[in-house]
Amino acid sequence: MKFRVNNLSCRRGDLRVLSGVSFTLAAGQALILRGPNGVGKTTLLRTLAGLAPPDSGQIDAPEDDIIYAAHSDGIKAQLSVTENLRFWADIFGTSDIAPALDLFNLRPLADRAAHHLSAGQKRRLGLSRLLVCNRRVWLLDEPTVSLDVQSVRTFADMVEDHLAKGGIAILATHVDLGLKSAQTLDIAPFKAKPEDTGNPFLDEAFA
Repeated sequence: MKFRVNNLSCRRGDLRVLSGVSFTLAAGQALILRGPNGVGKTTLLRTLAGLAPPDSGQIDAPEDDIIYAAHSDGIKAQLSVTENLRFWADIFGTSDIAPALDLFNLRPLADRAAHHLSAGQKRRLGLSRLLVCNRRVWLLDEPTVSLDVQSVRTFADMVEDHLAKGGIAILATHVDLGLKSAQTLDIAPFKAKPEDTGNPFLDEAFA
């Protein structure tokens, strides 16, 4: 399995945000996206996930094997922890949600409605659904937000295990997760120039 991006340009609305992004990942590799807030990391991830069409360039990736976890936790507030995981497991054909409950110590919260969870608990539940979705490519946008130190370590171990099984992960994060096989890509050099954005008056503050 390969994930190839060649000379990709991305738009946010009517504005071209990034231009000329290229990288290749093989099974078992991770890519950490770096860059200041607003540079286009989320736009790039959404484009890679197929949620926004590329402005130009090529994405060669297994589309049916991708899952995208955004800033939001992707959970249903009215459902319990177990019901949330079962909902995703049923969609993706997973029979066993026990590993997802156990990894982030969610079993004591199994019957609690999601709207009664703390921010950190919601994030742990949102990340746990990755384990029931059976997707080899994880696209993750600031996945460690609201996590305590131990949960960050647990998450890093989860990603390492995913990579060891031949998965691929692309993460936008400012946290050093210590992933052994991770490459780093600074997005800032790919920021579209003002004359290429479609708005020559575009200022850095509005990018």
